[in-house]
Amino acid sequence: MRFAYYAKLSAADRRTYDASDAIDRLDLPPGFADGAAVDAIASALAGDDRGGCERACQRLTDALTRGYAVPPVRVKVLAKRPSNDYGELHGLYEPADRAVPATVSVWMRTAQRRQVVAFRSFLRTLVHEIGHHLDYEHFRLAETFHTEGFYKRESTLANALIALMASPPPPSRAAKPR
Repeated sequence: MRFAYYAKLSAADRRTYDASDAIDRLDLPPGFADGAAVDAIASALAGDDRGGCERACQRLTDALTRGYAVPPVRVKVLAKRPSNDYGELHGLYEPADRAVPATVSVWMRTAQRRQVVAFRSFLRTLVHEIGHHLDYEHFRLAETFHTEGFYKRESTLANALIALMASPPPPSRAAKPR
């Protein structure tokens, strides 16, 4: 299934979109076993510890970028999500620019209620933003689009990371039984 904006893309961007859509999973790098970093993210969120969460996210991101043999990414965990009339911003990927490394920003509190984001949602957002980096650096795509394949890669990687945890959290209420 192609998203509606596909029709507005140039021929080159359609080829990139199709290439992205064809990649429907992203397994953990060979030998990856840093479930402790995922546990540390969950623990920091539960303790409302922004600094600890940022360090744990950076640790996980560093392990993933090393495993996939791609350039590093700087992670920023910020407090309250920015919002406007269109909704809340959950995460942001900024590609590398000359001497400035790529950056991922994620927010740990909702905009309206200022509640700490649920662990699974937070992790999925972090993985989503790392996914944009991997589109450029690992898959060598000319652009990073939100394709069905992109969301499938995000899901397989997030689920694999959760499976590494010492005590994975129960599935969210919204999750469908398999």
